[in-house]
Amino acid sequence: MRDLWALDLESGERRRWVAAEELGAAGGELTAEEALRRERQRVRGGGFTRYAWAEKADRLLLPANGQLYTLSSSDREPRSIPAPEEGISEGQLTADGQQVVFLSGRELWVATSGGGVPRRLTFDATEAVSNGMAEFVAQEEMGRQNGFWISPNGSLIAYAQVDESAVPSYPIVHQGGKEWRAEHHRYPFAGGPNARVRLGVLNQEGGPTGWLDLGESDLYLARVTWANDERLLVQAESRDQRRLELRAYDLGTGHSATLLIEESDIWINLHDDLRVLKDGCFIWASECSGFKHLSLHAVDGQLLQTLTSGSWPVDSVLNVNQEDGLVYFAAGRESPLERHIYVAPLVGGDADRLSDEPGFHSAVFALDGRKYAETYDSLTHSPTVVVRWVDEPRRLILHAGGRIDDLAPGLHAPELVNLTVDDGTAVYGALYRPGPLASRAPLIVFVYGGPHAQMVRNAWDLTLDLRAQYLVSLGFAVFKLDNRGSARRGLVFEGAIKNRLGKVEVEDQVAGVRWLAEHGLIDPERVGIHGWSYGGYMTAMCLLQAPEVFRVGVAGAPVTDWDGYDTHYTERYLGLPAENPAGYEASSALTHAAKLEGKLLIVHGLLDENVHFRHTARLVAALEEAGVAVDLLLLPEERHGLRQTSAARSIRLTLERRLAHYFVEHLKP
Repeated sequence: MRDLWALDLESGERRRWVAAEELGAAGGELTAEEALRRERQRVRGGGFTRYAWAEKADRLLLPANGQLYTLSSSDREPRSIPAPEEGISEGQLTADGQQVVFLSGRELWVATSGGGVPRRLTFDATEAVSNGMAEFVAQEEMGRQNGFWISPNGSLIAYAQVDESAVPSYPIVHQGGKEWRAEHHRYPFAGGPNARVRLGVLNQEGGPTGWLDLGESDLYLARVTWANDERLLVQAESRDQRRLELRAYDLGTGHSATLLIEESDIWINLHDDLRVLKDGCFIWASECSGFKHLSLHAVDGQLLQTLTSGSWPVDSVLNVNQEDGLVYFAAGRESPLERHIYVAPLVGGDADRLSDEPGFHSAVFALDGRKYAETYDSLTHSPTVVVRWVDEPRRLILHAGGRIDDLAPGLHAPELVNLTVDDGTAVYGALYRPGPLASRAPLIVFVYGGPHAQMVRNAWDLTLDLRAQYLVSLGFAVFKLDNRGSARRGLVFEGAIKNRLGKVEVEDQVAGVRWLAEHGLIDPERVGIHGWSYGGYMTAMCLLQAPEVFRVGVAGAPVTDWDGYDTHYTERYLGLPAENPAGYEASSALTHAAKLEGKLLIVHGLLDENVHFRHTARLVAALEEAGVAVDLLLLPEERHGLRQTSAARSIRLTLERRLAHYFVEHLKP
């Protein structure tokens, strides 16, 4: 359970600032909006899951289950923002901390941060139309959680109006309890209509909305950024996701201009690395070289300076210090198995690495840019959190991690290995052995296999995979491999899956198993596989397309036919169904259902609003038609992932027991 704590950087004093239970955030039922927001962001913990400081004021905004609270560093008690009858689903502070703009009832509202009576700003929302809310694919696939943006001086609000009337309404039925009910979600299936999104600007004092001309209707509103109080930067992405435009809208003159155009034969990966400098110049990230790198551009978009380059991608911009002329960023320059903190000069020149300890590093900079909180860990060392100052050697340890031998002597870090797949590409794997001298053990492959994810890295969470550790204690070897298509290896590596899913990913997983067998590390006749979501899809596809290798599988929440998944994700990799019917057919588990020879257990939550239970139902129907049996474990009250509730904890225990028993039953002699 997460409470809000405060640390005085001068004295080192720590105190619990606000306890979750004080604001009713410690447990119980979440509002529907909060529950779904956490699903989109994969937030599983309880208590406070987010907070935000005002950019230029000592004021903090703290959401807690449908309510908003504000605090300053001197406050002992939070002050609540009066909520309309519908509750509050999202809020943001103005830069000066004086106002809170928030969503309620699918409309925009504003209130003083001291707790004044809220005032409604928009009035035309309906069941299918919302103001200031990010649509499903923006939240789930585009990494854009917000649907409104406040100007630097707080006077203007840019917001998305989303019309989902053309998007099918998909029912999710609650039927695991005494009472039943149905919730309905607008879900844009691949090839079908998307929500219609337009971007408007509204004065906080009220008045009509000024609508911006975004051009063609069938595009994605990817990102919105205020450059200053009269200049709005908009990233608009084409439906096929092979073109991205960075546009500038001058609200004073009404003029607009295209600053940059990104085009790719593979696809465009969206990012959050645009940083506008005080003079209007900006930092941009592009994958035009095949790897994401940073550059500095003039106000009109002209290239001024390349800031990073090389056969490695930048992960993210962390901070820009204009006074010192520096940009800080995270990347795996030396190895994709690690992530470090770097700094590069804005005038050009080599980047320096700031982090020394091996492993995975992340950093959050203070608003003044003079210090940052760094978290790092590795396979053999649990997370350490330390505050560092950028211009002096001073540091303050918030939390000191420890070595695995001291913390958890029963755990053993996996071995990181590398191998070459059929086309000569190097890939990385992690092997958990049941004993230092064990050989020819039964093997369980843990797989995700999809894009925008990396499983194998020098990080503590790999060691702390208790499911893997438990199966190792039962005598299994466990193996993870990042096949072609996974993240942090560049666009070409990721783009190997373009137009056909479940092919090269399966080939690489097969290559990993064969490599282990050739080295005498596993018994190739006893190989199982398990994954969730894309990993569930991969589990099914491995059993269906490589039955001579994979004998047993446990597939969690699998996509089984990509025509049943959403537009932005699916079309990025497969295009439109009408333009790539062969790719959709070959990528479908339903196409290969009759090939199942091994044992397959499918686990799926009936409330899953991301990968609908319909996917599993369709695969079961195809298997039954082929005369093939399959096992099921249904979770009537769970969504795409198990939540951290008392009921979910008992369900998780049931799942872990069933999973382990399934592999023991079918793979152990």
